[in-house]
Amino acid sequence: MTAETEAETGVASDEAVVLFDGVCNLCNGLVSFLIRRDSDRRLQFAALQSDAGQELLTRHGLPTEGFDSVVLVEEGQLYTKSDAALRVAELLGWPYRAARVGRCIPRGLRDSLYDIVADNRYEWFGRKDQCMVPHEDVSDRFL
Repeated sequence: MTAETEAETGVASDEAVVLFDGVCNLCNGLVSFLIRRDSDRRLQFAALQSDAGQELLTRHGLPTEGFDSVVLVEEGQLYTKSDAALRVAELLGWPYRAARVGRCIPRGLRDSLYDIVADNRYEWFGRKDQCMVPHEDVSDRFL
C-alpha cells in the first residue's frame, strides 16, 4: 500500500483490516467477539458501507454494493468468505487458530455453507437501520 493509499484509507500496510456489513446484527456481534479476543490488537475494522470500506473494496476490484462476504485485507492480500473467516481465526491465535483444520474442507463446500448463512443473516439475526458506532474504548480500531 502506498503512502497515498494509507492516507486515503487510514490503513498501514502491515495492518489486517476486517471489512464487515455494518448493518448486520450477526456481523456486528462477530466484530465485538473479535475485539474481545484480539488482545494483540492485530485487527482493525471498517464497515463495508463506510468511506474506508468502500475505498478498500474499490482498490481491490470488489463490488461496492450487495455485500455478501466478510473481507480481510492483510498486507495487500485479500481474503473473502470462508478464507477470510479462517484467516481471522488464525490471527487470533490459540485456541482459534485450530480452525485452520477447516482448510481441509474444499473451498467450494466451505463457501457454499458460508453463502447459506450470508443469504439468511438478516432474516435469522436481524439488521440495524444504520452502521454500528464503536464504543470510545475501541474506536481507534475502526477506520
